[in-house]
Amino acid sequence: MKRTISRRDFVMGVASIPAAGLGFQANAQTSYPDRAIRIVVPFAPGGDGDVMARYWAKAAAPLSGFNFIIDNKAGAGGVIGASEVARSKPDGYNLLLGTTTTQIVNPLASAKPQYDGLKDFVMVGPVSANPTCVLVHPSVPAKNLQELAALARSQPDKLSYGSAGAGTITNLTGELFKYLNGKLQITHVAYRGGGPAMADVIAGHLQLATPIMSSAVLGHHRSGRIRILAVNSPTRLKSAPDIPTAVESGMPDMKVVVFNALFAPANLPKPVLETLRGVTRKVAGDAAFAANVQQAGAEMLVVADPEKYMQEEMGRWSRLIKAMDFKIED
Repeated sequence: MKRTISRRDFVMGVASIPAAGLGFQANAQTSYPDRAIRIVVPFAPGGDGDVMARYWAKAAAPLSGFNFIIDNKAGAGGVIGASEVARSKPDGYNLLLGTTTTQIVNPLASAKPQYDGLKDFVMVGPVSANPTCVLVHPSVPAKNLQELAALARSQPDKLSYGSAGAGTITNLTGELFKYLNGKLQITHVAYRGGGPAMADVIAGHLQLATPIMSSAVLGHHRSGRIRILAVNSPTRLKSAPDIPTAVESGMPDMKVVVFNALFAPANLPKPVLETLRGVTRKVAGDAAFAANVQQAGAEMLVVADPEKYMQEEMGRWSRLIKAMDFKIED
């Protein structure tokens, strides 16, 4: 399914609507908010995280009566934008569209981390989730992950995989696949984004890639330009029920689900945090938002306990990153 995003989807100048008229009341003690709330997206416009942030803000504005402004602060794999929010005043006016890369991978794998993914932030609420996937050019004979691993063993250093850049979750996906299959000798080729890597696979210049799943990736699979061997989610996707998971392929630890969630600086006053969490709950129940998420090739993310969720994610990835000796060169 081809993803189409209209200009209207990206317009964030939504007029303020009185909260009381919608049954939503801001905390009276803080009079929060009394101005627009900025959502920092630590990646360039047009990417999956940026699209999800704009869909969320578009849904949240009329549901809450608040104004939201999207501010793209790309660079250093998300570190620049995340660091800015971590250092900002914890007053609820600077939020981060954080991902597994910004909140988990960067702090754990960097030699000189600029922030702590747990201590410097508090999760406001989930937005969406996308697994990564493993795909190949149609000329590659492997029809599943087991066959791909066998092919790599029979041809050491002959295969190459592309990622969106060194230190990204797509790079980590490729290295995890290699590690779980006996440290396969597959060469990593780092690109400046997932698009160029995908283009080289389609053109036949690269045998495989490990991108974040999206409607665009699925469209290339449906058209036969590439072949997705597996999605790295615990269960099959609603948008692609015919594509098996890596777990089904006998790799239970090959689970790479990239979360998109809103984060605020640590020490955010509890009344403000509860107000913002109330907004995220309303957005999570909005049918139009859910439809936009699915159209973009993502899935809704349900998090009952934000603190527990982050601790579990950090713990799991910490063990794997240490075992893999995965490092980001600063």
